Amino acid sequence: MAAYILAIDQGTTSSRALLVRQDGSVAALAQEELPQHFPASGHVEQEAEDIFGTVLNCCRAVLAKAGATASDIAAIGITNQRETTLVWERATGRAIHRAIVWQDRRTAEACAQLEADGHGALVNARTGLLLDPYFSATKIAHILAAVPGAREGAETGELAFGTVDSFLLYRLTGGRAHVTDATNAARTLLFDIHRGEWDDDLLALFGVPRALLPEVKDCAADFGTTDPALFGGPIPIRGVAGDQQAAMVGQACFAPGMVKSTYGTGCFALLNTGTTPVASSSRLLTTIAYQIGGQRTYALEGSIFVAGAAVQWLRDGLRIISTASESDRLAAQADSGQDVILVPAFVGLGAPYWRPEVRGALFGLTRATGPAELARAALESVCFQTVDLIDAMRADWPDGDTVLRVDGGMTASDFTMQRLADLLGAPVDRPVQKETTVLGAAYLAGLECGFFPPPDVFAGQWRLERRFTPQMLPEVRAGRIAQWRDAVGRLIGGV
Repeated sequence: MAAYILAIDQGTTSSRALLVRQDGSVAALAQEELPQHFPASGHVEQEAEDIFGTVLNCCRAVLAKAGATASDIAAIGITNQRETTLVWERATGRAIHRAIVWQDRRTAEACAQLEADGHGALVNARTGLLLDPYFSATKIAHILAAVPGAREGAETGELAFGTVDSFLLYRLTGGRAHVTDATNAARTLLFDIHRGEWDDDLLALFGVPRALLPEVKDCAADFGTTDPALFGGPIPIRGVAGDQQAAMVGQACFAPGMVKSTYGTGCFALLNTGTTPVASSSRLLTTIAYQIGGQRTYALEGSIFVAGAAVQWLRDGLRIISTASESDRLAAQADSGQDVILVPAFVGLGAPYWRPEVRGALFGLTRATGPAELARAALESVCFQTVDLIDAMRADWPDGDTVLRVDGGMTASDFTMQRLADLLGAPVDRPVQKETTVLGAAYLAGLECGFFPPPDVFAGQWRLERRFTPQMLPEVRAGRIAQWRDAVGRLIGGV
């Protein structure tokens, strides 16, 4: 019997591959950084060949580390940065434009014009999303307009569109599979999440030819088989989910009301609402959490554009730390008498504000403010943004879980997790298995091929590493949140 699931985690700043055993443990891991390109203010791009090349390198590296061959792999599961948009030639698999990353804001004016023209209600009703450059549709339109001949190629079927999962599937299968899963399709502004289909009205609105689009499948399904030349033999691909949905699966948040929050480059909180999509009155997104056996499960989602990116700013922009882990120690040394607030709107504000034009700011600086206070402000900014998301979720779903399950790189920071519990006024649970996103991708593939057990059994295997409980006095919590919201209000009002 095959010993592993090969899980691919293609993220915003790196690609990773892991070999996962049947007990959920990791046998081998390889990671490679993914170069970012910033051709103009608010523009974020990646080379398609870097995306595929780093994934291929990592997959080959983990096989070599474990001394494994293709026959040792039961299946491949893929999770990916969502909304990032690629258009490529079907004949060659080569992209016609750099990938436009989810963080990119170049289509903000186009989104604002569509909103002004009254299309926001239709988009929200069909997709559960808002008109924002974050999503894929206006990125596709930009590429078709920017590359000579692209629109003609799109209409004749010579070109293909996909989010990162779809591009990887195309390349891994040697061009035999142009497919995606429901969670990634749901992030394009082109997919009706109620009917589970690409929507002709939305395709017409955004000017996207249907011939560009991939086939949409369940998260656990047959996505094709790898080209035997890549890994010395064919490997079936049986699981795909966008990174935040994969984390929800990996955190075993299968029951309505359960909440998880992932802290990577950005922060994304999802609340399971079961088989019923809940329309948000708090400017959250309604999205597909996962789709298994033809059954869609929905979620409310809040998206923060800058979480771990704030720590990267401390390291690479201000250069007050040399490694991300130093932010913890530095923040703990901050002067408690200084209430410095960072609103990290480096690429706009996400949920629940959705203000792509806003830019970041620091409030409360004094002559005594130094690196420690800036580090604390950066870490606290992630907590404050999470409070905004959870408060919005509680307004839309009053019976939601009061416990927040967390994952992602920033959860290694005890300071941040404790401050998060303090400001939420609720417990924060950090699991033993930190690789929840990649575990979710592995689980979906393993579920489809019989490697892993059904969801209820898998949920029983979730283990707590540490629970952070609130220690802050209620009046102090209320005061700090008021300071944060005053800062956000000033920033938005000044635009």
